[in-house]
Amino acid sequence: MILPGASDTASSVSRQVQSEWVDLLGELEAVKNTVTATQGRLVVALEEATKADEARQSIRAERRGRGVPSQVGSAMQASPHAGAVFLGTARVWVTGMPHTFDALRTGVLSAWRATLMVRETSHLSAEDRARIDEEICGPAGRAALVRMGTKRLVARVKELAAQLDVHACVKRNAKAVSERCVSVRPAPDLMVYLTALVPMRQGVQAYAQLKAHADATKAAGDERGAGQIMADTLIERVTGRDPGHADDVPVTINLLVSDQTLLAGGDQPAVVLEGAAAGAGTVPGPLVRNLVAHGLDADAAWLRAIYVDPRGRLLATTSTSRFHPQGLAQLLRARGQGICGTSWCDAPIRHLDHVVPHAEGGATSLVNGQGLCVRCNHAKQAPGWSQKVAEVDGRHAVETTMPTGHTSVSVAPTPPVPVTPTAGVYASTGSQSSGLVRGPDLVSEPVPVREPDPVRDEVPDGAGQPAPAWTPAVGVSGPPPGRIPRSRYSIGCHTGRDRGAIAYRPPRNTGPGRRPPRHTRPADLSWAHPPGAHTR
Repeated sequence: MILPGASDTASSVSRQVQSEWVDLLGELEAVKNTVTATQGRLVVALEEATKADEARQSIRAERRGRGVPSQVGSAMQASPHAGAVFLGTARVWVTGMPHTFDALRTGVLSAWRATLMVRETSHLSAEDRARIDEEICGPAGRAALVRMGTKRLVARVKELAAQLDVHACVKRNAKAVSERCVSVRPAPDLMVYLTALVPMRQGVQAYAQLKAHADATKAAGDERGAGQIMADTLIERVTGRDPGHADDVPVTINLLVSDQTLLAGGDQPAVVLEGAAAGAGTVPGPLVRNLVAHGLDADAAWLRAIYVDPRGRLLATTSTSRFHPQGLAQLLRARGQGICGTSWCDAPIRHLDHVVPHAEGGATSLVNGQGLCVRCNHAKQAPGWSQKVAEVDGRHAVETTMPTGHTSVSVAPTPPVPVTPTAGVYASTGSQSSGLVRGPDLVSEPVPVREPDPVRDEVPDGAGQPAPAWTPAVGVSGPPPGRIPRSRYSIGCHTGRDRGAIAYRPPRNTGPGRRPPRHTRPADLSWAHPPGAHTR
């Protein structure tokens, strides 16, 4: 078999070789399906063996095997939730749908289509599920299965299910209606997906109302796109805001940021932990400064900033209490940036856990603490699991040992780079490959320095050039001489000098009914802090 190389061109590949490539693609796809089937049989066997071992240890039946999904996820480089889903699906393949499993093993059925077979028969009895399994994936239906598209396969399964047990299908629909909900999850570029799972007739009606309103508004001369109008109208109606004031929603911004980025025009990115537990992720420094300035202009935002020390570590004190105090809990969530500390797990932090259990003498401290999701916290309590605190490149890490002897190390994300006091002024430590401060940049011992005057002194900016301690937004005058900068006057909406300035402009009052935001209280946010303080 001639495989494509880096020097191959369209003119150098014959038609016969192209035909061989197509054949190879099909063979590799069949191998992928066979590998998935093999993995499925392995995880089911692992679960059965683990439950048998724990039964001999007199573990309660409902607690047996709860650590297996985490082991599966770690081995497959996936989250524990994904490991649990694959384990549950494989269990049905092996024990309840032998024809589907055989079609997957021989490469006739893809892993996704085999998963749909399980999902669309989950509400049926074992006998009815076995009948559908034989009807579609058995020897008599194998030829039709190869030519059947995915949508047609799902429709065929639903058709057979309705014929075998119509009452089960009606009960499944009623259960789906009872699970209606609204959820939010992060999206790129400081956006979120606000999702509503509702009955079809309600969802179609809500969409039609928003679409009709958008069409009428655009016909009246609104320059926004139809999608923008629909999104703004949804927020206005849900929050009770007047038309044209979708942006005036009060929000607390939990910001993990270095002082250089927020105040002195540094280029280091920040991490925003918004209302969703999973956070919004890393965002560019200029965008963070504009976000904070906009919130202050609209009088609709409060800022909670968390700073780090010159080593890039969050600051906290050890507690003697059994549970993590509120301040320490906030730091644990900020250190993990809102995401579960287990490797490959993307779930939001729900539990604040002791790495070394409290019952075994573990301290309630930042070092011995970690943020985990519910599944990962319960999994580590299974027999044979242990954890210990480690350090990787100066960052907090946790080493987990599984019952089989395998180990995994989860490392805390790299925090924003702080300002290091050197030679009497504040200078940026700069970024390195790991985001940590090393070598000559690290101030290992306290150096007596004079705190810079926030009004008169100059400090280097992100490009190493002298800049005033406050950097006002473009087109906005600074505070009077001798007065400490406050509010957005002290928020520098600039990048480094080599990249030019990014102007901050308050939102324009466009569209019908828009008016300047109402200020119910003065926006007052001081950035000055006493000597030696690094947290807010």
